[in-house]
Amino acid sequence: MDLLLDVARATVLVVIASIPLAISGWAFLDAARRPAWAWSLAGRNRVGWLVAILFGVAVLVGGLIVSPWYLWRIRPEIAAAEEGRVG
Repeated sequence: MDLLLDVARATVLVVIASIPLAISGWAFLDAARRPAWAWSLAGRNRVGWLVAILFGVAVLVGGLIVSPWYLWRIRPEIAAAEEGRVG
């Protein structure tokens, strides 16, 4: 029974610890797949954001700040430019 409890605790810990990495991966892949012209229309630098997200993966606290910031603030701007809603 103790072994089963230890395995369950370890599983929960791994899942929780993987959340920042998953969010950073999502942000990186989203930024990489957006076309360069959409980044230009939005007035943003794709390479700069990709580097910032990768740096955030290396520094856990940075990943908890940079990736959500990209997903909540920058991503909608790029998506709007990609859809032709420039303003």
